[in-house]
Order: sequence, then C-alpha cells, then structure tokens
Amino acid sequence: MSTTTLTEKPGEPGKPSELDSGRRLLRGLPWLVVRQHRVALACVLGLTVLTALWIAYERHELVQLLDAKGWPEKDPGRPMENNRGYEYITNIINGLPLILAVFVGAPLIAGDQESGTAQLVTTQSVTRRQWLIAKLGLAYGLALISGLVLSALFTWWWKPHRSLFLSEWIDGVIFDNTGPVLPAFLLFLTAAGVTIGALVRRMLPAMVGTFLFTSVTTVFVWDEIRVRLGSPQMFTYPKDTELPARFHDVYELDRWVGSADGTLYGWGTCAEATDEAQNACIKEHGIVNDVIEYLDYGQMATMQWTAAGILLAGTILLTAFTLWWTSRRPL
Repeated sequence: MSTTTLTEKPGEPGKPSELDSGRRLLRGLPWLVVRQHRVALACVLGLTVLTALWIAYERHELVQLLDAKGWPEKDPGRPMENNRGYEYITNIINGLPLILAVFVGAPLIAGDQESGTAQLVTTQSVTRRQWLIAKLGLAYGLALISGLVLSALFTWWWKPHRSLFLSEWIDGVIFDNTGPVLPAFLLFLTAAGVTIGALVRRMLPAMVGTFLFTSVTTVFVWDEIRVRLGSPQMFTYPKDTELPARFHDVYELDRWVGSADGTLYGWGTCAEATDEAQNACIKEHGIVNDVIEYLDYGQMATMQWTAAGILLAGTILLTAFTLWWTSRRPL
C-alpha cells in the first residue's frame, strides 16, 4: 500500500507541477537563490513594470497635449507645471536605488549568515564561490534590468521635450535617471549594500547601515561629484546686457564682473547703496563686462558616461572586496 506525505501533493499524470516548471527554467543553485528571494524579486520587477507603463502613459498624454496646442510652432505654455504624474514617477525612480540597496543588497549575504543558510548550502555540493556568484548574479541582474528599462523610457520621455521640463539637465532628477547613470548607480548602491551586509553579518543592522550610507551618498556626496564631472567654460559679455539665447540651456556655476584687461571681481563688487557710489566704484575698477562660468548641455553625454564609469569601477571594487572578505571569513 502506498502513502503520500503531508508535504506532497499528487499531481495529475502527465501534467507538470508549478515547482517542476520553475526548475525547467532555472536549475540547481540559481533556482534556489531565485526562490529564496522571490518576494523581493517580484516586488522590484513589479515596481519596474508599473513605472515603465506609467512613463509610457505620461509621454502619450504629453504628446497629445502638444499636438493639440501646435507645438513646436506655437508656445504650449508650461505643460509640465504641477504635473503630479511626473512628480510621482521621479520619486519612484529616485527611491529605487534605496530600495535595491536596503531590501536586496543588505540582506543578500547577511541574511544567510545570520540564519545559518550560508553554512547549510556550502556544506552540500555547492562551493562558497558558487554560492556568492549566484547571489550576486541575482542582485546585480535585478539592478541592471530595472535600471536599463527605466532609464531608456525616461530618456525617451524627456529628451525630445526637455525644453518643457522644469528641471535642468544637470539636476539629479534628470541627469541621474537618463542615459547610463541609473543602471550604474543601482549596481553601485546594491554592491554597497551587499558589502555592508557581509561586514556586519546581521540583517537588520546591515539594512540600517545601508540606509544611512545610501542617504548620505545620494543627498550629499553625489550632488557634489556630479557638477565636477564637466569642464567649466567662461563667457564674457558687455555689462548690463542680456545673455545670447544659446546660453539659456547652460548650467551656471558662478558669475563675476570684469574689467577690460580681464581682471575678475566678485558679483557683489560695487553693490553700494546709492547709484552714485556704484558708478564711482565701477569707474574706479574699470568694470565693463559680466562674466559667467558654466557647463554646456553638449557635455551631458560625456559627463554621464564618466559618472557611469566611476560608479562601475566602485561596483567592481566593492564586489572584489566582498568576494575576498567572505572567502577568508567563516560563514
């Protein structure tokens, strides 16, 4: 007489079970890692798909509106002003690095070390290096797929209509979410979360530490790095005249006033209270020009690839350190 255990469910003859179907796509350790992190995987991929569909919808609505108003022949006004969809989408994309770093990267190794799963897996027919590669492959693959999809769609939405968007091209909401920067940023912060988790070896402290690191990096450090990726240029024009129209698209770094011999003075020089005092100061210093230091929009692509290179180099270093550290320390 045959019996069936409580954990088994008999299937119909000739019909593969859901478990068997999953194993056909992934086998062995990759299948185990995907199944172990299936909740995080489903949440991130679901968020990516929903955001991608939302971007496509918002772009379609914008194109319809611009066509109705006769753009570019006619001024469409400020169609992106008070656009809730744009605000929500950018908030989601800006929050994605934090989500991946804290909820995917930090627990990736720390969770297995804390629960003892790492020891259990590596005492079977799987080496420690195979376990690490499978775990990192899942996290990095998820970051890369999400970054590439959302960056491509956001660029597709923004680039043809960039003059209508309120954010400047150098702002993080544009610069960091278009081109190669977003996938590189997601990879770097995910790698940072994995490294912190490997060092701390406890899931909750690793998540807290990763949250603090990601917040400081995205809010303070990266903003300072971004504007230093370009090559500043100078432009001098007669004082109290308008900048040429071609400079309406530049990002202004600093501003001075200058004399005919090229000497520069701070913008506040000769900012006396009375017109007579100002005129006397201007005459004394020989000030005849306004001078701006700026970054041109034409540098954006080079700056983005430079930023992506820096972030990818950081990802490689963090990954190499994590592999070295976990190979030398007991699990």
